[in-house]
This record gives sequence, structure tokens and C-alpha cells, in this order.
Amino acid sequence: MTQRIDVNSLAKRLKDPGVCVFDVRFYLEQPARGRSDFAAAHIPGARYLRLDENLSSSIIPGKTGRHPLPDPAQFEALMRRNGINHDTLIIACDDGPGLFASRLWWLLRWLGHTQVKILDGGFKAWQAAGLSVTQETPRPVAEGHFVAHPDHSKLIDAQEISQRLDDPSLQLLDARGPARFSGENEPIDPIAGHIPGAANLPCTSNIDSNGFWLDSQQLRTRFEPWMATDIELVSYCGSGVTACHNILAAIEAGLPEPRLYIGSWSQWITDPDRPIATGA
Repeated sequence: MTQRIDVNSLAKRLKDPGVCVFDVRFYLEQPARGRSDFAAAHIPGARYLRLDENLSSSIIPGKTGRHPLPDPAQFEALMRRNGINHDTLIIACDDGPGLFASRLWWLLRWLGHTQVKILDGGFKAWQAAGLSVTQETPRPVAEGHFVAHPDHSKLIDAQEISQRLDDPSLQLLDARGPARFSGENEPIDPIAGHIPGAANLPCTSNIDSNGFWLDSQQLRTRFEPWMATDIELVSYCGSGVTACHNILAAIEAGLPEPRLYIGSWSQWITDPDRPIATGA
């Protein structure tokens, strides 16, 4: 079953009370822009969630990455306030590539809510299709009965990765771009490079030039080195956000779901005893 929905299919279900759209547009360099863009125009009925306020918890300097997981109880309460029930179909939408929508998609699955898809092409595709937008504030809804059931088997921590760096049955996939992976350029974190043994699989190559996801066969080609193996895949990035994009892509390619290293590079480098690699 695909993890995506196209804009026309969503448009047909937009008035379905069992469907909820969450707009998670966000820009790391301009954190307030996503909310202002949402206020200017959004899909009718959509509700806004912000990465650093709603889809993450507070950073603990020297211990966590830049975007730690939200507290399950607080996230459960947030979903309930937005009318989410166990059978609500949630559509995650960002400005197009799915880089932030995939974080919400993963969070919900981690907490036991599998009725979630991302909008293929995001808000840009919605607008390009000439579908209606609004500036209206979403109406209050009756409180939902969503219950969070965290599945920690979907996660892997730095300690286990450190212990298995030489384990051939574990393969780390780094979702960042080649320049950050190699250590040639690091615009965000204080130390450049990657976790030793990781393979670079930039998440931005999961989509085409128009911002739409590659089809399943094209994604299988991207994951070809691991398609016919029993190697366990682990996805990481800079802070555990875009790593979720590669997890979704792996599932669409037909692979078992990779585990997520939520702390990612920004946590790995907090311990000077952890090894660092550079180069391709």
C-alpha cells in the first residue's frame, strides 16, 4: 500500500470528516515563514504544525540532536485537540518535496497511527492543479480519542550504532547531500563528516525535478544494493527529520522499514569519543 496520496484524490475526500490535513511547511533558515505562508494560503480545513514546536521536543545541549522526538503524551494531547481518532486518515503536507511531511508521517507511525499518507507534490502541487485555497482559520473540532503507543523498535540509539560499526549486517544510510556527507561543506552543525561505514543516499533524489516522488520501481533502483539482502538498514541525517524521507522511500521500494537514528549527526558529534569519517 502506497504511503502517498495525489492532490486530486485528496480533493475528492477533503470534506470527509474522517480525513485531516496537517500542513507542516517549515524553513530552517526562516522558522517563522511556514506559519506565515500557511496564514496566507492553505488547503481548506488544514491545520498547521511547526517542526520545532509540535514535531520535536526541547534540545538538551550535549545530549540530543537538533530535533529530538516530541513527548508522546504531549503529542497525543495535540492530536486529540485537533480531533484525531484512531481511524482518522491523516494527510501530511509541506511545500512539496515531503522533507517535513515525512517527519510527521514517521512520528504518527511510531506512535501507532498507521492511517497516514503524505501529499505527493505538497502544497505547490495543490496550487498548480488550480485547487481551492483559503486563509480561514480552521474551525474548532470535538476532541478526538487518539492514543499514542510508542514503538521503540523503530529507533536505534548512538550506543548500539557505536557497538555495531563493524557489523556487516547493519548499514547506515545518510540522507544529507554529498557535500555535507563528505565533510566538504557543513552549514549547520559545528563538525563536518559522517558516521564511519555509512552510505550516502541523499533524500532529495527520492523526488523528481517537479517535486513529485519517484515511482516504486525508480525507488527500488535507488535501493538496489540492499534489495536482495538481509542487511538491516538505519536512516539518519542531520537531526532526524529528512532521514524519515528515506524511510518512506525504502518502504515504497518494497524494503522492510529501516530504523531511525533520531539524534543523527547533530547528536553523534556531541561525544568526542565517537569516530568521524570524511570523504566520499
